[in-house]
Amino acid sequence: MTTGTGTDWHAWQESWDRQQESYMPDREERFRIMLDMVEALAGPAPRVLDLACGTGSITARLLARLPDATSTGVDLDPALLAIAEGTFAGDGRVSLVTADLQDPDWPARLPYDSYDAVLTATALHWLHSEPLTALYGQVAGLVRDGGVFMNADHMTDDTTPRINAAERARRHALMDQARGEGALDWAQWWQLAAQDPVLAEPTARRFEIYGEHAEGDTPSAAWHARVLRERGFAEARPVWCSPSDTLLLALK
Repeated sequence: MTTGTGTDWHAWQESWDRQQESYMPDREERFRIMLDMVEALAGPAPRVLDLACGTGSITARLLARLPDATSTGVDLDPALLAIAEGTFAGDGRVSLVTADLQDPDWPARLPYDSYDAVLTATALHWLHSEPLTALYGQVAGLVRDGGVFMNADHMTDDTTPRINAAERARRHALMDQARGEGALDWAQWWQLAAQDPVLAEPTARRFEIYGEHAEGDTPSAAWHARVLRERGFAEARPVWCSPSDTLLLALK
């Protein structure tokens, strides 16, 4: 999506969104509920940390909804960060940070010591339980008193195998429908990025970092809520669920 006049970052954002929506048809509803809660709990001008921000999908929706907000996006993926950097170039409300969330010192790279809200979606499931527990403690240290953390992700309850099987069947049927309508899958999207003259090099570095697909644990929402309380949050519970994802809110 690089033309004679430069890279079309908007087109890359749309392409990423469509690929992600093919796996999560309720993605926009999840974002809407997330921002509803940010506005209710942190007001119209929050300072937000977009954790594992990728292309900046949450930040884009945050600024469209709350123009007086500021956002810090942090990620390690060089290709997705390149899209975010191109998208938000010149926007003083946005700062982007390259950091590994498994590095104990990653918070030192941030421009602020505290945030009104920390938001993340479909990103932390690549972490196993032990580093995720440590990360939740670091997030608790970054959220101001009265601030909020929200994580929208796959949170599997192994005690409900028949419900899980039905969810998988529904999700795969919707994925097949999206493919039939021309949506790219994960592998196809990355193949496209690897062929782009601007994204080819950061895409190659991305696969050196992560491999084909990083995958960690997907513990239940109850596990997440318990660990968040243990690591410093006063309250934590799900506030929205789809058949495949849960949006969990923790209040400092």
